Parts: sequence; structure tokens; C-alpha cells
Amino acid sequence: MAALGSQERRRWTMDEQEQAYKRAKERVEAIKGFYIHATVYVLVNLGLFAINALTAFGAWWFYWPLIGWGIGLTAHAVSVFLAGETGPLGTTWEERKTREIMEKEEAHKPPTHRAA
Repeated sequence: MAALGSQERRRWTMDEQEQAYKRAKERVEAIKGFYIHATVYVLVNLGLFAINALTAFGAWWFYWPLIGWGIGLTAHAVSVFLAGETGPLGTTWEERKTREIMEKEEAHKPPTHRAA
């Protein structure tokens, strides 16, 4: 029976490790996606600036796509770094905060008396 318990614990640990690995891999993919997005943003906007500088003397327009796309890139950054699973506004934060509030309420709860 003791051997079965240790096997069960080992399997549970493996499941937890697999879940942790999956979460970490998803997080890395999200960060990688943002870095690719940021790189493309910089390269394309440098190209637009070069085209604008070489063809439209005195009429600057490159900053319009720079601003518009910059808003989208900022939203992407917020979703990855602030509102993602582990960010300060993400689901992990929500779970931690919920547990913290529940623990505070439990600590301040008056003791209950049993009727004999």
C-alpha cells in the first residue's frame, strides 16, 4: 500500500511538472510573439520612413501608421506583460488576491460556539 502511495505522489508530481512546463512554454511563446511583432514594427516603420523621406519632400505621413500600429503594439505588450496569466493583472494575480482576501476574512472571523 505504501508503494502505491509513493507511485501516486510521483504521478501527481509528474502531472504538476507537465502543467508547469505547458504554462511556461505558453508564456515563452507569448513573449516571443511580442518580440517578433516589435521587430516587424520597427523594420516596417523604418522602411516607411525611408520611402517617405525619399519620395514626399516636405509632406510627412510615415508617423500615421507608426502611431496607429504603435497603439496595437502597446495593446499587445499589455496583454503579454500585464494582463497575461502571470502579469500583475492576470489570472494568477486574481487567484492570489482571492486567496489573500479569503485568508484575511478567515483571520478576522469571530470564533463560532457550538451548542452542547
